[in-house]
Amino acid sequence: MKIYNTQKNRKEEFIPLEENKVKMYVCGPTVYNFFHLGNARPFVVFDTLRRYFIYKGYDVTFVQNFTDVDDKIIRAANEEGIEAHELSERYIKEYFTDADGLGIMRADVHPKVSEHIPEIIDMITTLIDKGYAYAIDGDVYYRVSAFRDYGILSGQSIDDLMSGARIDIDDRKESPLDFALWKNKKEGEPYWESPWGQGRPGWHIECSAMSKKYLGETIDIHGGGADLIFPHHENEIAQSCACSGKKFVNYWMHNGYINVVNEKGEDEKMSKSLGNFFTVRDISEQFDLEVVRMFILSAHYRSPISFSKEHLEQTKNGMERLYNVKYNLQFFMDKAQDGEITEAEKETIAKLDELMAQFEAEMDDDLNTANALSSIFEMAKLINVEVSENTTKAALQLIYDKYMAPCKVLGIVGKEKELLDEEIIELIEQRTQARKNKDFARSDEIRDLLKDRGIILEDTREGVKWKRI
Repeated sequence: MKIYNTQKNRKEEFIPLEENKVKMYVCGPTVYNFFHLGNARPFVVFDTLRRYFIYKGYDVTFVQNFTDVDDKIIRAANEEGIEAHELSERYIKEYFTDADGLGIMRADVHPKVSEHIPEIIDMITTLIDKGYAYAIDGDVYYRVSAFRDYGILSGQSIDDLMSGARIDIDDRKESPLDFALWKNKKEGEPYWESPWGQGRPGWHIECSAMSKKYLGETIDIHGGGADLIFPHHENEIAQSCACSGKKFVNYWMHNGYINVVNEKGEDEKMSKSLGNFFTVRDISEQFDLEVVRMFILSAHYRSPISFSKEHLEQTKNGMERLYNVKYNLQFFMDKAQDGEITEAEKETIAKLDELMAQFEAEMDDDLNTANALSSIFEMAKLINVEVSENTTKAALQLIYDKYMAPCKVLGIVGKEKELLDEEIIELIEQRTQARKNKDFARSDEIRDLLKDRGIILEDTREGVKWKRI
C-alpha cells in the first residue's frame, strides 16, 4: 500500500513500525459546538483508512482526542453561564450522536485534555530541562530557535517565518514564533496546579502528550485536515522530537478542504463569515448521514470537494441503487433453492473477484476511495444483470458476501431494510409452518432474522404476537 506523506510530498510504500500492527493518531474535535462538514471529512477519511487496515489483517490501535480545554470552549461556556467542563461534556455526547450517524467507529482511546494534565506537565518539564522551553510569569513557551528542524512538515524555514511574522504583542517572548505550552490562569478560566503556578495547557502540547502515552514515542500515521499542517502539526513535531530525541511520525496524512457551491454555481470556501457554514446536525435534518459519508468518500481525500444539496441528492440516489442490490440479494436468498453452483454462477463470482481486486488496488493507491467506490457500482451493475431468483442459494451467499465486503470497508450500505407489517406476518406464518414440520432450525433462523430487524416474537396461548423494539 502506498500513502502520500505530507512531510515528503510524495507517495511512499507503507511499512509499519511493527509487523501487522498500525499505530494511528488523528486530531479530534474541539468540543464547544456541533461539528461541521469540514470537521467530518477527516473523521470519515481516517475511519475508512482504519477499516481498510483491519480488512487487510492489521492490528490497528486508533487514538482520537477530544480538546475539552480551549479558548473557544471557555468563551462559549461563559456566554451560557456554565462551567467549561459542562459544555464540553455536552458536545462530546453530541459528537458521538453525529459520528454514529456517519458510521464512524469508536476510537480505541478517546483521550481528553482535562484528564491528561500530569502527562502534559511532565512533557513541558522535560522540554524546559532540555532547553527547548522557558517559563515567564506563569506562562511557558516553546523556544522555536532551539529546534533546528522546525518547518520540516510545512516546508517553511525559520527565517521565512520570521520575515512574515507580525510584531508580537507579548514582548516577554524571546521570539514571535515561540508558542505557548502552558498558560497562566486568567479570571473565569479553568485551571490546574503546576510547577509554574495555576494555569492550563496550550493547544499543541495536548496531542504530543496523549499520542506518547497511548502509542509510544514514534507512531506510524498521524492524520488531520490540511489546515492543521501549520502550526499545529508542525508544533507537535517540534515538541515530541525535542522531548524524546526520536522521530515522531513516519507518515503524515492530511485531507483537503470542503468547498460550498454558491448560488452562482461557483465554489467558495466554507466559512461562518460567508454564511455558508453547515453543521452535520443541520444536514441530518434533510439527509441520512450515511449519504454524507458516501459523499465525502466520492472524492479522493486529498482533493477539494464541492458541497451542495444537489450533490447530496445525487449521492442519495446512488446509495439507493447500492441498497437495492443488497435487498434484492437478500430476497433471492430467502427464496433460493439448494444446489451446486453452476458454471455460469462461477463466472459471475470470478468477475466479482476481479472487481474486488480492482477495489483493493485503488485503496492501496493512497486510499483512492473515489475509484474504489466506482468498483462497487460495477459490482452492483454486474449483479443486477447476472443474478436472479434462479441463482442457487450457495452462489447467492458467496455473491452477497463479496458484494458486502468492500461496502463494509467504506462503511456504507450497512443498514437493514425495515420490514413491512405484511412481510413480518408472512415470516411468522413460515415459522409456524416450520414448527409444525419440526424444522426447528428454520424456525430459529426466522426468529433470529426478525430479531436482527428489531422484531421480537412472543409465543402465547392465543398465538404468536410481535412487536418492534
